[in-house]
Amino acid sequence: MTSSAAPAESAAAEPVPEAAPYALPASEQDLWRQFIGPNADRYLEQFKKFSSDGQPKFALSWNWPAFLYISFLWFLYRKMYLHAFVYAIGPMASTYITGDMTVGLVWSVMAGATANYLYYWHCKEEIEGIKKAGARNPSAQEAALREAGGVQPYVIYVGIVLYVIALAGVAKMIEEGQLDGDKIPTRPAKPASSVST
Repeated sequence: MTSSAAPAESAAAEPVPEAAPYALPASEQDLWRQFIGPNADRYLEQFKKFSSDGQPKFALSWNWPAFLYISFLWFLYRKMYLHAFVYAIGPMASTYITGDMTVGLVWSVMAGATANYLYYWHCKEEIEGIKKAGARNPSAQEAALREAGGVQPYVIYVGIVLYVIALAGVAKMIEEGQLDGDKIPTRPAKPASSVST
């Protein structure tokens, strides 16, 4: 009885190796590549952080385009319409509510830190939906993956136009002196009401 207990104790004392990142089977990787489109290999490398033995988990990663550019445009570029809406309205609403122009930076940091994870879930759900829809015909499945996934190149031009408008607005504000630190915007005084007796 003691001889069988000794190997069990020595096995328990050995350190358990950390699980390697989960890699998709080759056929699944092809589906993901078709869905993602441009930069698929870079995203697939990032997505390995988000699953361990096939079980999804959150891990911090960084997406420079989602941080540097107007965040909602990156989500729109990747056809993530709900996220694009949230990142279009959220910064404006937060700025309006708080009156703080720097709140947009917080939204940009959130987008940069979570965009890869959100995109992972978007891809995962869309690919599973296409597979469940029964597109057994490889050419029909490929067409469905490309239609639902990929990118929208026109968004790049929308971004350029928005940046030009923003720069023109800043230039106009500088020209009119509205960005001077000495001038703090205030509410106009209410006119005194005249009371006749």
